[in-house]
Amino acid sequence: MRFPRSRSDIEQLVPGGRDGRRMLLVSLTDKAGSGLWYGTSALYYTYVAGLAPHEIGLLLGVAGAVGVAGTPVAGRVADHVPLTRLLPAVHALRAAAAVGILFTGTLWLLLPIAALGSLGDRSASVLTKLYAARVAGPDRVRYQALQRTVVNIGFGIGGLAAAVALAIGTGTAYRTMLVGDALSFAGAALLVLRCAEPPSPVRVVATASTASGGQPPHSKAPATGPWRDRGYLAYTATETLLFLDDTALNVGLPLWIATATVAPHSLVALLFVLNNVLVVLFQVRLSRLGDEPRRAAASLPLLGVAFLVAGGAMAVSAVDSAGIAVVALVVAATAFTAAEIVHAAISWELSLALAPGRSQGAYLGVHGLAQSAQRSAGPVLLTSAVMAAGPLGWLGLGAGLAAVSVGQRTLVRRRLDRLDALERPGAAAPQAPAVPSGTVTVSGADYRE
Repeated sequence: MRFPRSRSDIEQLVPGGRDGRRMLLVSLTDKAGSGLWYGTSALYYTYVAGLAPHEIGLLLGVAGAVGVAGTPVAGRVADHVPLTRLLPAVHALRAAAAVGILFTGTLWLLLPIAALGSLGDRSASVLTKLYAARVAGPDRVRYQALQRTVVNIGFGIGGLAAAVALAIGTGTAYRTMLVGDALSFAGAALLVLRCAEPPSPVRVVATASTASGGQPPHSKAPATGPWRDRGYLAYTATETLLFLDDTALNVGLPLWIATATVAPHSLVALLFVLNNVLVVLFQVRLSRLGDEPRRAAASLPLLGVAFLVAGGAMAVSAVDSAGIAVVALVVAATAFTAAEIVHAAISWELSLALAPGRSQGAYLGVHGLAQSAQRSAGPVLLTSAVMAAGPLGWLGLGAGLAAVSVGQRTLVRRRLDRLDALERPGAAAPQAPAVPSGTVTVSGADYRE
């Protein structure tokens, strides 16, 4: 990737024009604030709010469970309410929750406040992705890659500031991080208000192949509710498993280093830095793997290979040699990061390409449940099953996720084949609401597989 050196370079690099660039600034502001809080939240709850460990666990568990509802609810509402009004309201909710936490030290008051904050977090995530899909059009995959790069930079900035607060170790330092988090949400809301509303789902978003002209693919596919679309639900179920690279890297890897290897514990921080650097360097370059639905499906075996390598390296790291353990853990972190990068490009394209345009928000909201569910169940799966089984557990995880990758390719190809069949001459189009002349819909269908 050639880094931009001038304003004109930036304008050429970022799809979506001024609003696309402004939304990247929104993501940077948002995630820099989140980095402040994520790095210090546990200690804030312990030393400032005075909660016991089991109370913190309850608080985070309840907040996470409530947050799961954010993606489908926000996605459905976004099909009817302008994003440039809905997204600022969600950011305002997050800011209010952060301020509420700042002035509350009782568990039973913190529970609803943290739950509302978590609901806002998950809602903001799906709404930001939906805005990106609408504003970037056929360049949505490249835009998403740029956005993920910016997100990692934002988390890095916030994490550095959080490290300073941790070094100071006072209640004032932790409170300052929470104030910064609230201010970042307020700033993000103001920036979104300056953005223009992107075209509605009916008029966007063609896949990259549509941009060359002609009829949009799968234009005869009717819209349907995602909860009745068994094919899309099956795809989302496989996504829940493929998102496990997140928990494996952020939960499994640190715990494995601390409990099952002779590698120095300081390696954990270095591996997180490695992850951020690799994402920044390669996310945009590898976004081409998902620039078209069938190419995205064909790239799924690469994801399986990354999981196989990661699982094998984690198993090897349990040896009695510190040098071998360190090398194996670096390989594992690199492989998990490769899985993260590849899956991000593939998942972004397919989650939209398999959804009807008129229900794009609702479908993307349901797809967002995959990541939310993984974040809730993933840590339990890794600690109680994978790590409990030792090296064999990691081998099993790698092989299992590789199999899921191949299975998802079969599922996606079958669905795309049926979508293509609708476009053949003489194919009867199912009844669906009329689309105004000159509009373009995203790929999708009402198939029950």
